[in-house]
Amino acid sequence: MKAVVIIPARYASSRYPGKPLVELKGRDGISKPLVQRTWETACEVLPAADIYVATDDDRIARRVHEFGGQVIMTSEACANGTERCAEALASLPGQPDIIVNLQGDAPLTPAWFLEDLIAALADRTDIAVATPVLRCDRQTYSHFRSDRAEGRVGGTTAVFASDGSALYFSKEVVPFVPDKYDWETQAMPVFHHVGVYAYRPDALLRYRQWQEGLLETNEGLEQLRFLENGEKILCVEVEARGRLFWELNNPVDVARIEEVL
Repeated sequence: MKAVVIIPARYASSRYPGKPLVELKGRDGISKPLVQRTWETACEVLPAADIYVATDDDRIARRVHEFGGQVIMTSEACANGTERCAEALASLPGQPDIIVNLQGDAPLTPAWFLEDLIAALADRTDIAVATPVLRCDRQTYSHFRSDRAEGRVGGTTAVFASDGSALYFSKEVVPFVPDKYDWETQAMPVFHHVGVYAYRPDALLRYRQWQEGLLETNEGLEQLRFLENGEKILCVEVEARGRLFWELNNPVDVARIEEVL
């Protein structure tokens, strides 16, 4: 199956303007913009034949061209990354079987997250949208709790049924976990939603026809538009393999991500 990776990147983020161009320093002391580090993650994914950054901003486009990336220019009217991927679909050379939306703020996404996602969607012909979820460890769970305690909207959590179909996504920490929870003998029931999606082309075409619903508006989560319109999303549990996963949502996350890099 032919899969392509699209990295939606916009400059005018309400919470963090200019986020795709934020410099992140790696272990070698070299700083690279967030969009480049996300691009390098995508380059490690073997099933993906082509990688594109979809943006409406000339500054981002220039920087992508500087490091040798491919750009698809999209309109400023795109409200989120899924809409941007749907618009970019028409500019792709040929029709792919799967489009992977790798959020531009997730440079710590391991390549195997994307590979597992592509494999799951290829295997489940009854599903048109899939996304990875990662069971929280203590450190990630504490990041969630501290963000909410300090009034920051950070990562997203996912709740799903026994067959993997998504029930809900939230920027609150769900499900509720009591303080007396036994970490030693019980598996943490909170799952971190990884900001990656895999779609079949027809799912993206349907998405563009739907209006933003109340849940999407309140949570600010694009994937809820699928659920509000009865479209199933397959949650694919992935393994961290000792790696800490976190997105760059707020300025405080720069230090967290650089520490991992």
